[in-house]
Amino acid sequence: MHPSAAKLPPHIEARRVESLHAYGILDTPVEAVFEDITRIASAVCQTPIAVITLVDAERQWFKSEVGLGVRETPLETSICAHAILEHDVLEVPDTTRDARFASNPLVTGDPRLRFYAGALLKTPDGLPLGTVCVLDTRPRSLTSGQIDTLRALSRQVMAQLELRRLLAEAHAVSEHRARVLASAGHDLKTPLRAALYAIRRTRVGASDAQRQTLDSAEQELTAIDQTFGELIASATGRGGFVPPALQAIDVVPVVEQVAAAWARAAARKPVAFELRIESACRARTHAGLLDTLLGNLVSNAFKYTPAGGRVELVCRQVHGLACIDVVDTGIGMDPARVEGYFKAFQQGDARSEGLGIGLWIVRQTAEALAADLDVASALGEGTRITLRLPSA
Repeated sequence: MHPSAAKLPPHIEARRVESLHAYGILDTPVEAVFEDITRIASAVCQTPIAVITLVDAERQWFKSEVGLGVRETPLETSICAHAILEHDVLEVPDTTRDARFASNPLVTGDPRLRFYAGALLKTPDGLPLGTVCVLDTRPRSLTSGQIDTLRALSRQVMAQLELRRLLAEAHAVSEHRARVLASAGHDLKTPLRAALYAIRRTRVGASDAQRQTLDSAEQELTAIDQTFGELIASATGRGGFVPPALQAIDVVPVVEQVAAAWARAAARKPVAFELRIESACRARTHAGLLDTLLGNLVSNAFKYTPAGGRVELVCRQVHGLACIDVVDTGIGMDPARVEGYFKAFQQGDARSEGLGIGLWIVRQTAEALAADLDVASALGEGTRITLRLPSA
């Protein structure tokens, strides 16, 4: 029997596991930014295996791996479970000569691991979550430069995890603020409107001089009521977003501006890019945010459409609504996972560039513009995303 994986003191281990779960990273899909890190680790350290390991209570789960072929293994066989007991980098030049690992099934059996080096993933308050590690099937050691690179890559992983945590916390705070202000708005507007009602009743039988005073008071309270309502609406926008001031505009210039901005990128790839203005299009919207939204949709279309494919940007008025289509002949989306693509840090292809927040920005911006999004897609058959803007 090989020695079971050692653990931190129970109170620290409980805090450590709780902190790991708070990042919301376990069991998430493969992502390009983490795949890059394991590929770099493997290349720099010249090892056939590189892994981003997160040590859970009863298992070790791999956010990314090169050369291992699995996404998790039991904690009992984990070398990284020992690594998180260290303060920095754990390097094991020959696992067969280390009592902690000599009888480990991963050493005595396939894949017959002989070398391990792992740099800790540490939270800002020093709790170890796992490692960025490299492994080999022959004994060896790393140079000081390779060890420094492992440390740097572990810092990059933690920077990504912190970014995700802060984004989730900001969104939760916004939603909480929205609920509180919506409740406060209801409570505070009720006595305000009661005062307006009382003024209107008092006007009956009042003298001319009194009516002038009451009229002035009513105007002031009405203005306060309207302004207060706008402030509440602004602070409690859909999804916690602060909605912009929407105005009736001609959206065609915005669409043309987006098309002009992406025409050169289309020629470089190359992808056929067509702009079609099928009718005049007016809507109640915000030009700047609409430009951002369409820019992200077109960017996504180009990203996932291979060279030789086609992207279309179409503007049309349907039943009084401005409809804008972004159509591509790219890799398409799994219909069962469409909602997931619109979450932060999700990508249609883990090998693609970027952080996977383009469609998340699209969803948030569409909500702020009170616009509807429809997605029609199938894997290998391209995608059509239709944006419907409020009527002008």
